[in-house]
Amino acid sequence: MALPDELRAVVRDYLADRPDAPWQAFARDVGIAGLLVPEEHGGAGCGPAEMAAVSEELGRALSPHPFLQTAVMAVEALRASGAYDLLPALADGAVTATVVPPGEGALRLESGLLTGVVPYVPAGELALVYVDGLLVAAVPARARTYRTMDESRPLQELSFQDTPVRRLGDGSSWPRVRDLGIAALANEQVGGAQRCLEMAVEHAKRRRQFGRPIGSFQAIKHKLADLLLVVESARSAAGAAAGDEVYAAIAGSYCTEAYLAAAGENIQVHGGIGITWEHPAHRYLKRAASDAQLFGPPQAHRARLAGHALGQRSGLPHPAVLR
Repeated sequence: MALPDELRAVVRDYLADRPDAPWQAFARDVGIAGLLVPEEHGGAGCGPAEMAAVSEELGRALSPHPFLQTAVMAVEALRASGAYDLLPALADGAVTATVVPPGEGALRLESGLLTGVVPYVPAGELALVYVDGLLVAAVPARARTYRTMDESRPLQELSFQDTPVRRLGDGSSWPRVRDLGIAALANEQVGGAQRCLEMAVEHAKRRRQFGRPIGSFQAIKHKLADLLLVVESARSAAGAAAGDEVYAAIAGSYCTEAYLAAAGENIQVHGGIGITWEHPAHRYLKRAASDAQLFGPPQAHRARLAGHALGQRSGLPHPAVLR
């Protein structure tokens, strides 16, 4: 068994046994907070394959843990800027972090002080902010948690009021951080979509109408077969996403739509029970809908792909259509 598969099994078992374990305990027991942190800085020194395996399991379980923003995007931003001294605290789970994209919110940086408000960013204690062409680190003066449709991924409003910052470098690392985040999210979406497919198949085998399982009806068979194709295609797209801006945009578009389709079809197969509060099907649809907004909707990713293609054809740098 390859290392990513072993890691996948460990994460799945841990989430099954301790679904409510806090991030620091999860980081200590499994080591996922430092997955991408180099060994010399307290991490595991793993790469995209391990990141994909963990992301898929977290998505499958609708985990609220801040792996995407802390262990993937924040770690990549710090590595790219050379701020290695901040990595050990992230690697052992002592600190969570969130990355604020350029142009997000109303922020201004003057004389080393940051002021402004950023709405709807994943929750984190340390903010790594791309502002005015720079990457800076700051602790928000105030963080207000929203009550959102999808309660499995907490979002916050971060407020800064003449907050001192540490300058980490220029903002050139953002495309790389963004694309790695898209790759991690795409694998989360695959995990969620796979679980939706499994739930639909299980119900189709168990639920009986007219004296036979509903899975024996041709309409349900076709629906599930089509959904299997969608999920496996999404898995292929997500697997190629890390480290390439074109494949990241493809995965961002396709995996988002695949997850929305899988979550919706799962509810359709379940019928009336699928929309009850007690059944978990609606939670996957909510996560799929909220995931579609993190890096922009599918059409925004396709616009970036189109911009890249036009730029390549003309020999000019492709326009940054998606922030």
